Amino acid sequence: MSSANVLFDRVAQRILAAHPAPDLRGITILLPNMHAAQPLAQALMRAAQRPALLLPQMVTLNEWAQSVPLEAAVATDSQRSALLYQQLRKLQWFEHADLWSMTQELLKLFDELTHSLGELPGDAESFAAAVQQAYAARQNATLQLEARLVFELWHAMQVGAELDGARAYQQQLAKLAAGADSPLYVLRASEWDALEQRFLEEYEQHAVVKVFDLREMEALLSAPRFFAATSLEQEARAAAMQVRLWLAEGKRDIAIVAQDRVVARRTRALLERAEVLVADETGWTFATLSVSTVLDRWLTALQSDFYHHDLLDLLKSPFIFADMTAGERKSAVYQLEQLLRKQGVVAGLEKFLALAEHEVTLHQPLARLRQAAASLEQGRKKTLAEWLAALQQSMDVLGIDKGLQQDDAGQQLLRALDGWRQELQDDTGRYRFAEWRRWLAQQLDTETFRDSSIDSPVRFTHLAATRWRAFDAVLLLGCDADHLPSAADGGRWFNDAVRSALNLPTRATHATRQHHDLLALLAMNDCVLVTWQKDKDGEARLLSPFLQILRDELAASSLLLPPCRGKAGMGGEAEVQNDSTPTLTLPLQGGGDEGELLALLELEAAHCPDMPQSAQPAPIVVAEAVPASVSISGYNSLVACPYQFYARHILRLNELDEVQEAIEKRDYGERVHGILQRFHEQYPQVSGRDAAEMEAALRRISEAEFADLLAQDFAARAWLARWYLSLPAYLEWQAENEAQGWRYAESESAFDWQLEGIRLRGRIDRLDVRGEEKLVLDYKTQDAQKLANKLKDPGEDVQLACYAYAHEAADAAFVSIENGKVKLVAPKDDVPLLAQLNAERLVTVMEQIRGGAGMPANGVDAACMHCEIRGVCRKGEWV
Repeated sequence: MSSANVLFDRVAQRILAAHPAPDLRGITILLPNMHAAQPLAQALMRAAQRPALLLPQMVTLNEWAQSVPLEAAVATDSQRSALLYQQLRKLQWFEHADLWSMTQELLKLFDELTHSLGELPGDAESFAAAVQQAYAARQNATLQLEARLVFELWHAMQVGAELDGARAYQQQLAKLAAGADSPLYVLRASEWDALEQRFLEEYEQHAVVKVFDLREMEALLSAPRFFAATSLEQEARAAAMQVRLWLAEGKRDIAIVAQDRVVARRTRALLERAEVLVADETGWTFATLSVSTVLDRWLTALQSDFYHHDLLDLLKSPFIFADMTAGERKSAVYQLEQLLRKQGVVAGLEKFLALAEHEVTLHQPLARLRQAAASLEQGRKKTLAEWLAALQQSMDVLGIDKGLQQDDAGQQLLRALDGWRQELQDDTGRYRFAEWRRWLAQQLDTETFRDSSIDSPVRFTHLAATRWRAFDAVLLLGCDADHLPSAADGGRWFNDAVRSALNLPTRATHATRQHHDLLALLAMNDCVLVTWQKDKDGEARLLSPFLQILRDELAASSLLLPPCRGKAGMGGEAEVQNDSTPTLTLPLQGGGDEGELLALLELEAAHCPDMPQSAQPAPIVVAEAVPASVSISGYNSLVACPYQFYARHILRLNELDEVQEAIEKRDYGERVHGILQRFHEQYPQVSGRDAAEMEAALRRISEAEFADLLAQDFAARAWLARWYLSLPAYLEWQAENEAQGWRYAESESAFDWQLEGIRLRGRIDRLDVRGEEKLVLDYKTQDAQKLANKLKDPGEDVQLACYAYAHEAADAAFVSIENGKVKLVAPKDDVPLLAQLNAERLVTVMEQIRGGAGMPANGVDAACMHCEIRGVCRKGEWV
């Protein structure tokens, strides 16, 4: 018999000893949660040994209290929050503080102060008397400023007969205690709050109360298994593997008690990849869900005057413009993104509308954004209800409302927004747009969504929800010292010293309760695996002190750990199958030690190609996908790293050009190229001309080329001044070049050469001629030494060699223009030979790729340093 059944049977026997079967309807049993009702009912049936039994009322304390009617209306949390915020704003004590977060924390403290009263008042008069008594007792006490502030505000907020949630709960418990006329049995695993403990004491004055506290029932603790992971990924993989093994063993009630929510997210993703859905009792705040992200993106875009990043983020949400087809939405976003990057417009909805004036599919969504923005006038103050109504109107215009209605979480969000609007209709406080945004963000961070549509044998839950619950298996996830005990809720503004001065529970109280809940979980469950990360970012991390003490005690007593196996036992087998690989057979040692679980993880990684990359990638490309032409930059990429070429030019994962907000060196280089092209077209030869006249001409052309940059960015003058430094040196170099017999022939000439099986295309900066000789030049605004380093190893940089091959030139060189110096940097090797070898290599390599050769990620560190593909090849994980 399981440990849980033994404990429930002991409870059932004690109840039946005092109340003989078959009719137990005259008693009430308080449960920590309704999950305990079924096993307790089964235990009562076993102990009664009767075919039928009239069961007692089994209920949680909160549900029982909510069944008690109250005459007065109860103020909602949103109403209380708005009222307190206005009071704090009037006081002006916290000028630079986030008053909304302070309001939230203060309301929690107020509720705890209400619950900490020395008695259980059952009506407004007795509550007022109790408050006054507490206030008088504190008047002469020495309290620090923060504690005094909290207490005085709480006292001021209790004036009047209206109820808040804490006072309503208090009165409901008082009425239950006053009307007690039947025995009460209580199942408990950890300490109750002071208010609930007082309820039991007052109830006991009228009827029998018997508490079954797991801490006092001498329950034997199960010995958990431990798995110390070396990374978040390994912990999540180990957790997912263990769950799959348990399912294969036939376990049908598996709890994942997540202490670390980040690991929990990754574990869930891995389980869903393995087609194991997970129910979630804990839920997620709306602030973390995509349905509320679309609201945040919309308001952020509005507040930033539609800064291009914010606008594109908004338009990429699946919830906006839900009345358009997915294809239409994607097309509009793509067109806008290309337009913005091409035109370089940073912000301003009217500017975007002007750009898209002749693009009908793009202009319509932008026009709807303008209409929606008009409904949310940011310039004037409004009530919270008016802001929410305006938000709803803008959501209707943008089709967000329709998009949210198609999602379960979205529907709950819409109900929450409408509920807050109705609750706050009578609130007259007026708020700026920024104030309302902070309020909305806080509301979304406190509202929780739980997906009830998933029915699964695997569930996420939290420690407090496991009280008096038994599972087939339990996975305690993320149990390092940073997460267990977890931080107490709240405490940003008012710390433990304040709480202690007000006689309120502290972090130590919270930690003690968690410790007792953990021990209760181990007492109720025989199959438990504990995971944590033993190091993170190179720093060692400790196991939770609660579990470390237990682990040390088990080691000292040499207690043999239970195998935690299901029906299959040690000899059972589970098959993990993948459509594209042979069947992998794993031994079912569900509760195995770290070594066993690590071995299974290694097996899975070896046999399942969809696991995270752990080896150097070298993809093979089908012949049809190999490009028919290659640019010079593409060829350079192929030489630097075949995988980089594969990602950029076959998968087409090239980074999009950014909308430039400041001038970059690339812009400077482009302007220099344009200046020199225009100058040499006007003045093909500078020899015999006045140097001052040539420099003046260069300056005029330079001013014209930089004109657009100078108009939009003052920093452009610095780049122009940098270029001016090089003008004398450039004219001097040009004159020397001409003295050697070279003459300017053409510039910015495109070429497209057909080689065997591949075309090579590009554009040269400049071609000079000397009789029949040709010299290809490439302008570079880089230091001469850096350029020389690029040419040190023949064939590593293909640019000059390919230019020479395309124009059948015997010579090629870089022209370094940097820091007031101009210098020719030429390869040391024979240029025609280098050109021929580069062309032949390109033909050979492309033929090999078409023939099935792998394209490994073998770039040197210098090539990888600024490579945007590094996140795809995951070099950091396999090097």
